[in-house]
Amino acid sequence: MEIRNRIIALDIGTKRIGVASCDALWISVNPITTIERKSDEFALNEIRKICKQYQAKEILIGIPYNMDGSLGFQAKNCLNFIKPLEKEYTILHQDERLTSSAAEEILKNQGKKYTKNKKLVDMMAACVILQEYLDNNR
Repeated sequence: MEIRNRIIALDIGTKRIGVASCDALWISVNPITTIERKSDEFALNEIRKICKQYQAKEILIGIPYNMDGSLGFQAKNCLNFIKPLEKEYTILHQDERLTSSAAEEILKNQGKKYTKNKKLVDMMAACVILQEYLDNNR
């Protein structure tokens, strides 16, 4: 098995950012936390701390493309938000259309109450984004 760099995945929203990671063998994906987006500077510093803690050199961001494949407001917001980290980390992109629905379905199947816990949905969405990336790039 090939040892690879750990990846930190982000589900970037306007209020919160769901965070997940994978192991160095790209086998398991785990939720880490949710970062409150109090300010972009605060959130970016929290991401830096997590990357340092997990020794990650790559950050995967979910891009919420419009259904026609174009970049809408939120997709542009994600790309602009992550720009300050581009000199420090390799930034990877993954189409994240419908990941929140997939995350809710996973949580529902696990018997977890997610409807009033958006942080849980955000973390699981980051897991879905990362798992899809790993499945497509192994």
